[in-house]
Amino acid sequence: MDKILNNIGLAYRAKVIVIGAEEVLKNMRNNNITYIFLANDAAKNTYKAIMDKASFYNVEVSTAYDSLALAHCLGKENVKVIGLTKKGQHFKQILRK
Repeated sequence: MDKILNNIGLAYRAKVIVIGAEEVLKNMRNNNITYIFLANDAAKNTYKAIMDKASFYNVEVSTAYDSLALAHCLGKENVKVIGLTKKGQHFKQILRK
């Protein structure tokens, strides 16, 4: 597992990320998301909804990983979208590399 995925797991344990498209969209509407990891194998509707909202709210999106890698780093199954909240702003610099 690479360094970014390890840091996503650390951010999850620090409770500074939200998981799932609906939770990420809700937090984005509240201007609480600073960075998004979107699985490159997400459904077209999910991909479009996240990308459109991210563009509107000016949030960066990474599609570098598939859902299996994202789920594995969190110890969960079937994770398509992960959002980094403003509480985890210090993780943003680490995760963008």
